[in-house]
Amino acid sequence: MPMTYLDFEKPIAELEAKITELEHLARQDRGLQITDELTRLKQKAISQLKDTYSSLSAWRKTQVARHPERPHFSDYLAQLFDDFQELGGDRVYGNDDALIGGLATFRDQSVVVIGHEKGRTTESRLKHNFGMAHPEGYRKAVRLMDLAERFKLPVISFVDTSGAFPGKAGEERGQAEAIARSTERCLTLTVPMISLIIGEGGSGGAMAIAAASRVLMLEHAIYSVISPEGCASILYRDAAKAKDAAEAMKITGPDLLKMKVVDQVIPEPIGGAHRDAKQAISRAGKAIEQALQELEDLSPAQLKQQRRERFYAIGRDGMI
Repeated sequence: MPMTYLDFEKPIAELEAKITELEHLARQDRGLQITDELTRLKQKAISQLKDTYSSLSAWRKTQVARHPERPHFSDYLAQLFDDFQELGGDRVYGNDDALIGGLATFRDQSVVVIGHEKGRTTESRLKHNFGMAHPEGYRKAVRLMDLAERFKLPVISFVDTSGAFPGKAGEERGQAEAIARSTERCLTLTVPMISLIIGEGGSGGAMAIAAASRVLMLEHAIYSVISPEGCASILYRDAAKAKDAAEAMKITGPDLLKMKVVDQVIPEPIGGAHRDAKQAISRAGKAIEQALQELEDLSPAQLKQQRRERFYAIGRDGMI
């Protein structure tokens, strides 16, 4: 499957296309002496990739966070968890495929895992509603968190959504109330909760499963109260100014870490998680494991207090 290149990756795309062409010629004619040229071009491509990704703007990080080949929740589920048993439905209205959850084993420990799933093909994207959950998705999340507390299981959530479903059906079924209840349940849990932002962390649709004991995010993920396009439409009356909005909103890992909105930024492979999904997911797994170990000795009361203080601290002393 050919690599999808973003607009700012055009020089890298041209260089890698040249490498592919030379490799094809070398396979056809074993006598061609192009080994040195191939080595030079490959080194140049790696260097160019490093330089490009070491200084991405907020808007370019937004593009990377939305990359169609970026690993999704289903990929993390397959690589990091064993014995996953999906538990569907909110016991009120129905099941929502945009937000998947259930019981699983993580590093030999039973956990409850929840995550947004965007889907990859046209059919699966429609099935999962592009990761935009309806109210029943968040009510399902509440049900699963209740289950986790009842059986004293840690909760691990994966955030990847542009936001909760904004349509009429969602409003009719109580979208705002469902998001508020889910956020409240995160904050009142007496078991450890780790949240990882793997792509887009958009608006209340993300916060509803990210008000955790530890909030981690991947290097090229974004986390914001609204999408850059939505912000530009409101503040500048022009969605085309999304690039300016992204810079102003401070939605990238370093800024969020400085403001204590997130606790850790996990480095991605050179060129983004979509270039080496296996390595990116492995790094994420190690970070989750470490975060769980840091919380394992806290009592239920201490866990609630820690989470309370963590979120009260955001914005104190002029940080925001």
